[in-house]
Amino acid sequence: MPQHRHSTPPREAKLFRNNRSQAVRIPVEFELPGEKVLISRDGDRLIIEPVRKPGLTALLAQWAKEPPLGPEDDFPEIRDVPVRPEDIF
Repeated sequence: MPQHRHSTPPREAKLFRNNRSQAVRIPVEFELPGEKVLISRDGDRLIIEPVRKPGLTALLAQWAKEPPLGPEDDFPEIRDVPVRPEDIF
């Protein structure tokens, strides 16, 4: 479990209803980045964490799950013409 650091003292926040869900008004000093959060319960505590964008490691792991390319995956021939020398002086 990640270690939590309290850089600001705890503060009371207002609970309210949003349709059939309960919501909490988060004070500005506790504002989280992004548009989504992960919420979990630890006893009677609720833990709210920002959803972070996956990093390079997650992307590479996802690519590793992709099937390898085979002979049926035709790629067009690319004509790689050498660059001609150019007099720039």
